[in-house]
Amino acid sequence: MRHRIALVSAFIAVLAVAVWLWAGAADAGAWVNRLLGRQDGTWLAMQERGLWRVGMDPSFPPFNLLDEQGAVVGYDVDLARALATSWGLELEIVPIGYDSLLDALKAGRIDSVVSAVPYDPRGTRDYGFSPPYFEAGVRLAVRAGSPITGVAALPPQALVAVEWGSMGDLVGRRLQREGAAIELAPYATPDEAIAALAEDERISALLLDQVSLRQAQGRGVAVEAVGPALESNPYVIVAPLTATVLRERIATTLADLQAQGVLAELETRWFGPIGDYSR
Repeated sequence: MRHRIALVSAFIAVLAVAVWLWAGAADAGAWVNRLLGRQDGTWLAMQERGLWRVGMDPSFPPFNLLDEQGAVVGYDVDLARALATSWGLELEIVPIGYDSLLDALKAGRIDSVVSAVPYDPRGTRDYGFSPPYFEAGVRLAVRAGSPITGVAALPPQALVAVEWGSMGDLVGRRLQREGAAIELAPYATPDEAIAALAEDERISALLLDQVSLRQAQGRGVAVEAVGPALESNPYVIVAPLTATVLRERIATTLADLQAQGVLAELETRWFGPIGDYSR
């Protein structure tokens, strides 16, 4: 009997690996759970309620903020609503302080967190993270029309603006250690660093997070990002580790929204358009 159980378990394990290779880890996890008769309690509860409970901290515009009537609005709200609508569910926003969001998820007060949460590999043992929906990492930015196309194209001893003590500052110091012949020009705030790039011809480029950069572009500042993110900081949706069906649905629907241009529309809606100079 034990030998038979062992053979069945081995067969399931081999089959799971095959499915993982064919469909990806998230889909395979849900498929194996269904094969073993396991249920995603979070997804089932959502179906019974007809409601997706999403935790958000409404203090990080434009992703989460309160409007004049005290309602939570923002990029994340519209994204969550698009996901819920595609599943035939209503959306309930549960305002929660940022530091308490994951505790609320663990306690079952909410089904997911959609609140500009950066991916943290250390949390993968306790929570399930979606694919990224927004890259908030550090970018190299230049004035519109600049011939600079990336770090390698910066002129020798180029002066690069940074916000003092920010991740952009740290990335600049790392680039210097790696041999980039640049000089850093620190400023007290992101807005001062952006203004320096836009107005001071001595400044060749700027190292800044994508959120601050997009906000500046939305205000009409003629700066553009070049090259890939130099320090990645992707925002993800968080769900219970055991919510395999929900996590599969989130991943699939995010891919659909990306392909349909919905994520780009949300970015333009909440950050403002990027000028025609953008690459």
